Amino acid sequence: MANTARGSRLSGTSPEQLRPTAYLDGLRGFAAFLVYWHHHQLWAHLPPQAAALESSFGFNGRHYFATLPGIRILFNGGHFAVAAFFVISGYVLSAKPLSLIHAGDQAGLADSLASALFRRWFRLFLPIICTTFVYMTLHQALGIWIDGLPLRPSYLRAVLDWSAEMMRFSFVFRADKSAVLSHNFHLWSIPVEFRGSLVIYTALLAFSRCGRNTRLWCEAALVFYLLCLVDDAHYALFAAGMLLRDLDQLAAADDLPPFLDDLLRRPRRPLGLSWAPLLLLALSVYLGGCPARIADVADMRRNPGWYLLSFLVPAPLSDAKWFFLFWAAVLLVGSLPHLPRLRRFFETPFCQHLGRVSYALYLVHGPVLSTLGDRLYAAVGWPGAGRSYNLPGWVNLFPLPMSGPIGLELAFLAPHLILLPITLYLAELVTKAVDEPSVRFAHWLYNKVASAPPPAGLPA
Repeated sequence: MANTARGSRLSGTSPEQLRPTAYLDGLRGFAAFLVYWHHHQLWAHLPPQAAALESSFGFNGRHYFATLPGIRILFNGGHFAVAAFFVISGYVLSAKPLSLIHAGDQAGLADSLASALFRRWFRLFLPIICTTFVYMTLHQALGIWIDGLPLRPSYLRAVLDWSAEMMRFSFVFRADKSAVLSHNFHLWSIPVEFRGSLVIYTALLAFSRCGRNTRLWCEAALVFYLLCLVDDAHYALFAAGMLLRDLDQLAAADDLPPFLDDLLRRPRRPLGLSWAPLLLLALSVYLGGCPARIADVADMRRNPGWYLLSFLVPAPLSDAKWFFLFWAAVLLVGSLPHLPRLRRFFETPFCQHLGRVSYALYLVHGPVLSTLGDRLYAAVGWPGAGRSYNLPGWVNLFPLPMSGPIGLELAFLAPHLILLPITLYLAELVTKAVDEPSVRFAHWLYNKVASAPPPAGLPA
């Protein structure tokens, strides 16, 4: 009871107040933690070790515990986590519009999509603007050395450069969609998140007047088109989340198409359908640990356990790992409602708290890693480019043993006694001071705009 009460204070909800999809909040939070852990693994370890973590068990004769199937998710699960983010977003963003479509409420759908579209940019980019501006200011004012981020001649120059970069980054239709923020290059996925939102809202509007079966076929066709015919696996993840949500809401209303209804309601046998969610979860975990070192499918074929699977990758896909990450994330989100024990894990107070601060955790973990993290790794003995020249007072300040399995060395784990609490504290701070106010501001602004009278000749 003590743990439950403490977790309720952390998450801001009591167990009785959990929403039916609260497990997705917990999954999002746990996925954000996997991103944090993955980035630290790659930052601390030397390129040969980092490359091994991104490859399969036995690649180039290297057999590391951290690269075992299933286990590897805990060490390099950041790619899998981002794919899960996209599926969850498609699932959650389509929830209310789909309920209105099912109810035949076209007016309500139009209002819901208008509100969602208006607020989405503010919700995603206002926290980025605030956090990167503070980071840029502290970097310039304190003169902190950060690898790959040079100091500008003046604060004014730094502000102007940051402003220009932010303008390019926040315009999601720019030609160069691979551009990143120099003050937080981990945020490449946020423009993808916004464009994925547009895919969801546009598809929902386009399919809103279709019948049930036609709408489901159109959603499935959109997923197939994005994944297999064009090089847009990221947006296929959003569309798949929308399809999963549609199916779930139809199942809850006992309105599934007959062939799906017969399949899902078939009597369960000891070795029948009851085992399907576990098998799908096992397949998801294996596929989620796909080699991610190089995008080329030919490199994937050199990884033990992935030669035959690599031939499944559609030809248009430029980055082979996203085909397997697509199926891994879809299978995870699709099977999770049917796995009560795993679902309860993501509904625990700690996972719910991580879910509440997940976006802020995603925003702050990179700056903490490149500043304090870089210095702590230098202090315990991890070598790194430029540290001996730029951080001479930190190098080998408190050397620790490098022994132990890769990814679990004492010299790697010890810094997290400091890094993890500070990162979580900053995530909580940013959530309360920036993220939640940004959501409220977007709602307030839309209500102010929407309260304006309609143009002459249009109904109120």
